[in-house]
Amino acid sequence: MTNQQNVVAVDVKSLGLRNLLPPVTKSLSPTELKMLFMKRFEAEKGDNKINGLVDSMRASSPTRIKSSSASIVHHPSALSMFEQIVGASKGKQIVMFLDYDGTLSPIVEDPDQAFMSTEMRAAVRDVARYFPTAIVTGRCRDKVYSFVKLPGLYYAGSHGMDIKGPSKRCKNKKANQGVLFQPASEFLPMIDEVYKALVEKTKSIGGAKVENNKFCVSVHFRRVDEKSWGALAEQVRSVLNQYPKLKLTQGRKVLEIRPTIKWDKGRALEFLLAALGYGNSNDVLPIYIGDDRTDEDAFKVLRDRGQGFGILVSKIPKETNASYTLQEPSEVKEFLRRLVDWKKICTRRRSSTLSCLDIYIDKKFEYHPPTCLIKEGGGI
Repeated sequence: MTNQQNVVAVDVKSLGLRNLLPPVTKSLSPTELKMLFMKRFEAEKGDNKINGLVDSMRASSPTRIKSSSASIVHHPSALSMFEQIVGASKGKQIVMFLDYDGTLSPIVEDPDQAFMSTEMRAAVRDVARYFPTAIVTGRCRDKVYSFVKLPGLYYAGSHGMDIKGPSKRCKNKKANQGVLFQPASEFLPMIDEVYKALVEKTKSIGGAKVENNKFCVSVHFRRVDEKSWGALAEQVRSVLNQYPKLKLTQGRKVLEIRPTIKWDKGRALEFLLAALGYGNSNDVLPIYIGDDRTDEDAFKVLRDRGQGFGILVSKIPKETNASYTLQEPSEVKEFLRRLVDWKKICTRRRSSTLSCLDIYIDKKFEYHPPTCLIKEGGGI
């Protein structure tokens, strides 16, 4: 005889479980019923994650971002506020931090073709001659170095999880000569496994590109048809679910898998300042220029320190922790050039009683030396 206390009559259709059982009424035990609810819950939870990820992918697309919002603050241009920025550096050492993609180079469909211009390379090289300069990027450190090709810089790849740089810039000679810091080394085998799994999983999705950035994996979807974003998100999730020690983050048209350690571009900025001897110093003015969500960690560090400026590269207003904006890499190049011109003027100031900003005049910020700086023959 059937024990009626252990049997429950369930209308599967009314509970929305038609995908799990045929659309008929049958008797289920409490245990079976619980299992059905758990399956349904997990399925809905998975669907919600995928849908949320696809929505986030759409939001990260430059063509999808709304152009204005009453709640978004319009930050002033770093070019129009140039005098105020350099004026804040009086008695302090400027240290430059630069993102790569979207900052020093334009965002392109093929990440392997994200080359910086010769003029931009010259601007960065000149900046590095006067100020300690670091490239902080989600890219593999070796990869971004192959793009920049400037030996006198610090390079922080994989969102700051792979840092190396020259020793000559250290204020404190004992501070991390030839900086080399890799806080996520134990994750290297796991990252390699995930990279191979994602290459296999995404090969059927046209336009998807998986990039091994050593300490993180990037899945670029800039060339993927929007109709396939859901399938791509599902494949990425299916791989990531097997690695609880990794997390999924997102940038501009890219999904990134990273170790769950508490490390980001903001912490990399703090580490580099300490390596340069400015960890707890008031005599430093960090300037960080970046265009991506991941750069917000660095902007926030500067805001929390009450020291330095974050500059967001974006053509449209966004919620940001940055203090100023630049619209595109061409404006970044202009800002760097102005910074170099200003520093050259300060260097020449030794022979003048005028301040750097007194000499730095004209809308185009051209240099007009006072007569006291002009030598015989027209030289300076």
